[in-house]
Amino acid sequence: MTVHTRPEASSEVLPEWRLDDLFSGRDDPRIEATLSEAVSVSDALVRLKGQFVAARAEPRRLARLLAEGIDLYEQATNRLWVVGAYASLATSTARDDPAWAKFESDIRGRSAEIGAQSLFFTLELNELEEAEIEAALGADPQAERWRPWLRRVRLSRPHELSADLERLLVDRAPAVANWSRLYDESLSRLVVRAGRENLTLAEALNRLSDPDGGRRKQAASALAKALEAQTPILGLALNTIAAEKQVEDRWRKFADPAASRHLANEVDAESVAALEAAVVEHYPSISHRYYALKARLMGRTHLDYWDRNAPLDAAAPRRYGWDEAKVIVLDAYASLAPAFADRAKVFFEQPWIDARPRPGKSSGAYSHPVTADRHPYVFLNYMGERRDVLTLAHELGHAVHQTLAAPLGTLLADTPLTLAETASIFGEGLVFDRLLAEATPADRRALLAGKIEDGLNTVVRQIAFHRFETRFHAARLRGEVSAEQIAVIWLDVMGESLGPAVRLNPGYEVYWAYVSHFVHAPFYVYAYAFGNLLVEALAEARRRDPKGFAPLYTGLLAGGGARTYVEALKPFGLDPRQKAFWESGCARLERLVDEFEGLV
Repeated sequence: MTVHTRPEASSEVLPEWRLDDLFSGRDDPRIEATLSEAVSVSDALVRLKGQFVAARAEPRRLARLLAEGIDLYEQATNRLWVVGAYASLATSTARDDPAWAKFESDIRGRSAEIGAQSLFFTLELNELEEAEIEAALGADPQAERWRPWLRRVRLSRPHELSADLERLLVDRAPAVANWSRLYDESLSRLVVRAGRENLTLAEALNRLSDPDGGRRKQAASALAKALEAQTPILGLALNTIAAEKQVEDRWRKFADPAASRHLANEVDAESVAALEAAVVEHYPSISHRYYALKARLMGRTHLDYWDRNAPLDAAAPRRYGWDEAKVIVLDAYASLAPAFADRAKVFFEQPWIDARPRPGKSSGAYSHPVTADRHPYVFLNYMGERRDVLTLAHELGHAVHQTLAAPLGTLLADTPLTLAETASIFGEGLVFDRLLAEATPADRRALLAGKIEDGLNTVVRQIAFHRFETRFHAARLRGEVSAEQIAVIWLDVMGESLGPAVRLNPGYEVYWAYVSHFVHAPFYVYAYAFGNLLVEALAEARRRDPKGFAPLYTGLLAGGGARTYVEALKPFGLDPRQKAFWESGCARLERLVDEFEGLV
């Protein structure tokens, strides 16, 4: 007889969201009605086709057309996104249900078909010259408000294809997305056989923080075995998505595989290179040194890979019930400003959080903004550990950010990744400061270790992931990359980041297979390091001027995607384009290791 493990946090009931304020089920007639509305709005936009270019010499007329056209475009976006969000949210808790998988795939296909009707719109806008756009925006305040969105649209101007080719890419996107679906479903069905227990992926990863070294090793080995059995499928999915990306990048004339992500983030490749260089230079003084200290503290010469996030002693780690986690997070948010806690509190009062781990539910965590006229939904797998409390704070940071930016409307509220992780990581920092302030001297070392490990996971590990992706995509240009070749790249890059104190035992070579960002969002991962080190700089600004910080910070979040990250950070006197900016963030993490070394 096998026993399926359940969360160990407490016997209390963890929340599950209700999605009926979106739709009541797959057969809700409002789904068809919403899609029909999207078609009608798109048809109204199509009737404006050709008029934007025709009005290029008439600023006032062009301004009126811009205001009308973008408003229609946003209305269509809202309707498509709300249906798409429902399909994604509902399916994420039922990955083992083929009916939901089919529903999500069908909605994705229909949405792409409807959205393709308005494909002409951004293409036609990009036929206009800068002077013509400027003249129109200056002629009408209603058009002027769309300047930030137009700026972002026009960034893709050098990489656009003909209308027919753009339509072809849109039409085939749902089929290409099925590779991501195959990847997700394969991981959701993963059964990690640890002794007599069957663990899900999320539970197996959580077991790697167990205080019992034997249980950690058992879970790590079982996870490696389960992943290895799936590497033919997971590796094929990764290879195929990379190949599809190469074709599109080649046609769009992107210089390298990460270029399209940089464009979407509105960040220069040089800024990302400076970030990467600063972190890699600090590998020895941060991650290498910390893991050597941790090994010594645990009475070891080396750490096995399953000990990387292990507690410092064998005592049962501090557990946090859901209600306790709620109080901790809300109190921490209130320390910044009561308004932040008030916004977060609503998510606990309403059925907008899904926290209970269960079979068929995806691993990981996120906050889904849906649209500006709808509230976000928060998703996580709560196991009651300190890290889960911080994850809750992280995702609620996203949710607060999304609600603050919502008045801008869906198009302007959409935030590039360079700023999207700011509120989430800042929220984590607020909670950690509260936990540390209340810690006993005996607990302080463990908390400090946890803070450092969170920093390593968010900065060092994500930059290592970015370097892995860079090397994998370079190898993929020469042909399909076998699972064995992927393993070589993985071990080399991760070994470089972890240092000589961590042993990458047999089995670790397949751990690349569960990192879903590689499949869902290539080159997304550097945004975590970007956000973490940026938050370190913001935390320093808050320390210098606590009273003046909150209004500036609120303004940054409420700005959504209306400003570039350079513009948004200017009021704080920060310039992340400089390598020195990233080095200062790394230095703050290095000082934490110094403090830990003193305690050791």
